[in-house]
Amino acid sequence: MLVFDGRCGFCTRSVGWVRALDRRGRIEQRPYQEPGVPESIGTDAATCAEAVQWRGPDGVRLEGAAAVNAVLDTVTGTRLPSTVYRATAGLQERVYQWVADHRGRFPGMTPYCESHPTECAGR
Repeated sequence: MLVFDGRCGFCTRSVGWVRALDRRGRIEQRPYQEPGVPESIGTDAATCAEAVQWRGPDGVRLEGAAAVNAVLDTVTGTRLPSTVYRATAGLQERVYQWVADHRGRFPGMTPYCESHPTECAGR
């Protein structure tokens, strides 16, 4: 399960790209603002607010750039993204953090929670 910030237009657009790449429907995407979602992957809303979260079929939870690479592994059906990540983790995490810190400045679309208000709690 991919858990993202449903109040972020850039995040919502990014999840849309994942959905488009995931032609086999292997990745469930949920906003962390949806009641029970953070707990279902073994974390809390505060952690989800800091970085995208991924809980794979193996039950392992990843966040940030590691999560993005695991999602890319799944949609491409290869281990190439995670292999590259292992060699460049420090750089990828710094870039991810910069993007996350400035995500409100990037173009996006209507945030998920605005277009699906009944699915999102008041978080």
